[in-house]
Amino acid sequence: MSGIELTNVSKSFGSLKVIHGVDIEIAQGEFAVFVGPSGCGKSTLLRMIAGLEETTDGRIEIEGADVTRTQASKRGVAMVFQSYALYPHLTVFENMGFSLSVAGRPKAEITERVNAAAEILRLTEYLKSKPSQLSGGQRQRVAIGRAIVRQPKVFLFDEPLSNLDAELRVKMRMEIARLHRQIGATMVYVTHDQVEAMTLADKIIVLKSGVVQQAGAPLDLYRDPDNMFVAGFIGSPGMNFLSAKVSSVDGSRATITLDDLPGQSMNVELRDGMPTAGAKIFVGVRPEQLALGDREAPIALEVRAEFTEELGGIAYMHGVTNTGTEMTVECRGDRRPRPKEAVFLNISPENVLLFADDGRRVR
Repeated sequence: MSGIELTNVSKSFGSLKVIHGVDIEIAQGEFAVFVGPSGCGKSTLLRMIAGLEETTDGRIEIEGADVTRTQASKRGVAMVFQSYALYPHLTVFENMGFSLSVAGRPKAEITERVNAAAEILRLTEYLKSKPSQLSGGQRQRVAIGRAIVRQPKVFLFDEPLSNLDAELRVKMRMEIARLHRQIGATMVYVTHDQVEAMTLADKIIVLKSGVVQQAGAPLDLYRDPDNMFVAGFIGSPGMNFLSAKVSSVDGSRATITLDDLPGQSMNVELRDGMPTAGAKIFVGVRPEQLALGDREAPIALEVRAEFTEELGGIAYMHGVTNTGTEMTVECRGDRRPRPKEAVFLNISPENVLLFADDGRRVR
């Protein structure tokens, strides 16, 4: 059964169309993440599911019921925002149980639900505290607890960790993942941080300019992207792209010549979408699939090192080719190129992905 299903959903603000015919199916109990750059429409789409934005066209279903025109309060969803929005004069207990109090629920029920949520979120010892006495991570857990006590069909998270520092973000990601495993509810999470998306999601939906670029399991998007946008956005650091040309085609094999290596070529095997000889193409390769080597290798791309990010066990060298193409390579072991040092990157044909001139994947 689908937890959430969007069918040909669109949103316009006057003459400006910001969501374009989106079709998404999120299974019941699934953790789905909307990811994409700022302004891609991910928060707007989340607010449409919540009922906080009117849907211009299309249909939104929650657990099989059409809620497209249903009031937000009657959709069975609970939303956690970037801002904690806690009442400073109320205790943690009172903040978490506020919506139930307003709804006139019995005190015994409120106590039972708040205590259960506090136990899940490890907030029991803070129930008598005020928000000012809590850390940022604890305040965000209170905001999540306020959603849990409502026992919604769907949890919606709108960049809930953006106000936290790096260490707290990591801890809260673990907390949210644990929460999902524990309660098993359908969750939809919005972030521009693809590391968060890869860490949390059962399914990632990548958006660009209000259009779904690709949806699938995190590693599927990482290993098998449909276009250059997804390939460059999913993964940290992003994929490297080198411009190239198809020199020749023979059956299911194509010979590719990199613009940065006019005297060298690579042979690749393709299943379909075979380009024609002479076509412009882009070769994508991830930083961890490049190797610092020497000029004698079959494919040796000369790069001038500019800057190295030292992370301890690994490092990322950023450099440029002779034509100015920016490249990033993952460095392991003790070798760390110095600034302005010329190095050679070895590329294995079996590790590259090919993209047509318009950005679509050639498989």
